[in-house]
Amino acid sequence: MMNKLTWKNIFLPIALATSLLALGGCASVPDVRSAFDRSTDFTQYKTFAFFAPLGTDRGDYESIVSQELKANTQREMEARGLRLVTETPQLLINFSASLDEKIRVTTMPASTFGMGMGMRGGYYGYRTGMYSPWPMYMDQTVVTNYKEGTLNIDVVDAARKQMVWEGVVTDRVSQKDLENLPKAIGAAVKAAFAKYPVAPAR
Repeated sequence: MMNKLTWKNIFLPIALATSLLALGGCASVPDVRSAFDRSTDFTQYKTFAFFAPLGTDRGDYESIVSQELKANTQREMEARGLRLVTETPQLLINFSASLDEKIRVTTMPASTFGMGMGMRGGYYGYRTGMYSPWPMYMDQTVVTNYKEGTLNIDVVDAARKQMVWEGVVTDRVSQKDLENLPKAIGAAVKAAFAKYPVAPAR
């Protein structure tokens, strides 16, 4: 004899799946990429300085973004045994940062059944190409606006005037990030230097 379906049997699995998908979507993991000159011995470098003006400066003054980038980068470089100098540095560091408006359009099946609870496309993806749900289902399109920030860090061999390392961090930028720039910039710089060829001293 088949078990009798109850509202609890129907909605509890759906609610759990929806909650897990929502939690996964909330976690923003930055995209971190780097490239370096494999012919370069990075252990030879002992000193560094910053370009003037930096790519993140505005007009004739140093921006707050530049100040935070310099402070955090200095910390990362010194942790790797390099010194900040004012004359004849072996390495020069430059930054570029951009903030772009992005739009994401997502289409997923949604059910009109049961208090308007939406069904996530990924959860029901196993049906694709095999059979369709009953007519109570219809596609729902969701348009999301968000900000995406990109930070470039260039490390240049001063004598050769050649870039030897580049770190690029791309991530969503929330209003909370914009209101707490030091924390957001610190996290981005740390993520970039995690891919630097020389690890911090123990």
